[in-house]
Order: sequence, then C-alpha cells, then structure tokens
Amino acid sequence: MMTNKTWSGRFREPVSELVKQYTGSVDFDKRLAPWDIQGSLAHAQMLAEAGVLRAQDLADIQRGMAEILAEIEDGKMPWSLDLEDVHMNVERRLTDKIGDAGKRLHTGRSRNDQVATDIRLWLRDEISQINQLIGDLQSALVDLAETHADVVMPGFTHMQVAQPVSFGHHMLAYVEMFGRDFERMADCRKRVNRMPLGAAALAGTTYPIQRETTARLLQFEAICQNSLDAVSDRDFAIEFTAAASLLMIHLSRLSEELILWMSPRFAFIDIADRFCTGSSIMPQKKNPDVPELVRGKSGRVIGHLMGLITLMKSQPLAYNKDNQEDKEPLFDTVDTLIDTLRIYADMMRGITVKPDNMRAAVLQGFATATDLADYLVKKGLPFRDSHEAVALAVRHADSLNVDLSDLPLSVLQSFSALINEDVYEVLTPEGSLNARNHLGGTAPAQVRAQAARWRKILSADAE
Repeated sequence: MMTNKTWSGRFREPVSELVKQYTGSVDFDKRLAPWDIQGSLAHAQMLAEAGVLRAQDLADIQRGMAEILAEIEDGKMPWSLDLEDVHMNVERRLTDKIGDAGKRLHTGRSRNDQVATDIRLWLRDEISQINQLIGDLQSALVDLAETHADVVMPGFTHMQVAQPVSFGHHMLAYVEMFGRDFERMADCRKRVNRMPLGAAALAGTTYPIQRETTARLLQFEAICQNSLDAVSDRDFAIEFTAAASLLMIHLSRLSEELILWMSPRFAFIDIADRFCTGSSIMPQKKNPDVPELVRGKSGRVIGHLMGLITLMKSQPLAYNKDNQEDKEPLFDTVDTLIDTLRIYADMMRGITVKPDNMRAAVLQGFATATDLADYLVKKGLPFRDSHEAVALAVRHADSLNVDLSDLPLSVLQSFSALINEDVYEVLTPEGSLNARNHLGGTAPAQVRAQAARWRKILSADAE
C-alpha cells in the first residue's frame, strides 16, 4: 500500500524511493507552512459561508490548524517525505487530529492554486520586511551624509579624479538608488498580492465558491481573473528576483567603493573591526570581508533570476512540475537580501571617515580644472578656448608635480590674461563644492537639504 493516499488509487505500485527523493519538496517548502495554514483557514471559512462545509467541520479545522501551527512553531511537527510537500503534510496531520473534517478541507481547490497562493502570501510579507530594511539602510546613509556634508573628496569618472564632491553627496547617491529599489519592491508587491485560490487545478471548480470572500479574508488586493494563468503564472517571482538583483547590484557597487576606500592606497574610510577579519598568516591584515561577500552574493541573486527566467521560458499552460523549482531560488534570494540589508545598515553606522586623506586625494588629480574653465567662460572666453587654455595649464602643473592652485598668478596669466587674483577662490576644493549650490548639486547646503528631504520621505514610509 502507498503511504500517500491522497492520490494513490490510480496506481498499481508504489513510488520508488529514488523518485520520492527526487520529486519531494517538503525539505524546503515546509517553511511555507504558516502561510499554507493561513490560506487553508480562509478557504475553509469561505466554504462554510457558501454552505459547502458544515459549521462543525469549520470549527474542527480551525482547532486542528491552531494545534498544528503550535507544533510547527515548537519544532514538533512530524514532516514526512512520503507525503511529498508541505500541503500534504499539513493536511494529513490535520486529518490525524480531527478525522473526516480534515479530508473535506481540500474541497474546491487543488495543490496547484494552493501553492501559488502560499508563495504569494509568503512573498508579500517578505517584501514588506525587505522595504523596512531598505529604509533602515537609507537612514544610516542619510546620517552619514549629513554628518559629513562638508567633507570634500574626489569624484571619479573612469576611476580618474574628475571633480571635487562632498562625501555626503556621494552617500546620498546610494540613498537615491535604494529609493528606487524601495519603489520597485512596493510596485512588485501589488502584483504579488493577487489571489490565485479558486482556480483549482486549472479550470476552476464546480462548487459555489466565493473568491471575493477568500480574497477579503486573506487581504489580497485583487483576484487572478483567468484560472489557467492563475496556477501557472510565476511572473511575480521573476519580477521580484529582478528587483532583488538590482538592489544587490547597488549594494555591490557600494561594496566595491568601500573596499577601495579602505585600502591604504586610498585610506578614505575605516570599517569597524566587527565587520572585518584577519589573516591566518599576515598579522597586519584587516580584510573587509562583509562588503567583499556582498559583492559576491550579488552574483548569486542574479543567477537565481536567470534560473527562474529559464525555468519558465518554454512551459505550456497550465501548471507543470517544473514549477517546483521556483521555490529554492526564491527562498534563497529573500534570505540573502534580508541578511545583507540587515548587516549593511549596521556596518554603515560603523564607518569612520578620514577627511584629511580625502582632501589630499582631491589635490592629486587637478580636480578643479573644470572650475578654472568655468571661471574663464564667465570672464567672456568661449568654452572651447577656455578648455584649451586650462588643458595647457594642467600640463604645465603636471610637469612640475604641483596642483593648479600652487601655480603663481603670473604663470596662470600666461595661459589667459583674463585670470585675476580671485582665481584662487575658484581653485580650492571647498570653493568648487560651494559653487554647485543648485538642486542636485554637491554643495554642502544642498546635501543638508537633501538629507532633510530624505528624512521626511523615510519617516512617511515607516508609518
């Protein structure tokens, strides 16, 4: 006799042990159990209200599910591979506890619409947590930006010194990126929060179900309108993993900068010891392992996105066993994202900034050359002529191994007679920052204004 009697009547021989191991999913999908129970309770209540389930059966189901949920929370739930997945395990445990009422729970539904519902219930909760963690990371970056609004550092293009920027402005660039990530997650959640339950196996059900009732009980914003699409759709999982990949890319970019900045060749920052490790052979080492690992884990999440896209690319309607493969990459993406965001916010609050080293680096790459060109344009020189004059001045300063601000006035005037003594105000890094005092600019006043703006946004998002 087969152990799994939920479908065994059709078969003359039991499933082989190898097939059980290969096709079973309970080892990983049992984490969906609380959401499976949540969906089942709503389904049972709807069946009772529709007159399909007796009131006593509903009461027994509610009592039995409460006991099962307690067992799961206490780690006492007996999981069986013979029962394949989380759904059959919960149903069998319920039947063991309450008898025939447990067998009536599955009326009007299929594991196809059940699992699609469970994943959506679980993922919408995880997205809400992820967005809370994004907000916490943004808050840490805003604090860092506001504290160091006046700290000047080199801004880079092509990894070459380009123009002076405020360190606070640099941090706020990532706040903007994570803000878009927050918006993508919130928008994705709207499409996650659509109810497939009631689609049954693929064609709907002959029972007089009220899907609107179930959706209201489960707080779904909408109902999947086509039964075939409802059970086979995994767009929401792909969309979430795409949003997660972008978020990890942003975290990876910041990680790369932290790694570079911590190197003695830059020495712009220091990361707190609790986020670093040493070497087993080199006693002087302090390795930025957390940002390095975040940089690596971005590839892991991007890989899951590629896996999910490939999983769905050639599936005919409706549900196929292939879709069992959606859960592990989705689970791992969520786990990776939550762990990374949580540790990153804490790490950013432990960053020590080294302003003197940053300012010294600004003076190494002629970062105020554009300011000198703008100065000449404001004096009436056409920009292309100004560009050429400053390029010659830079070449001369480079040959002397000095900054533009170190050149005597008479030397600067040899490149343009329009240059006067006020040029040295333009050639300071601080002057360069303050000159860009417009919306989106790097001036410290703008950094503080943007920090205040973000505090209001983050406060509203947290409500």
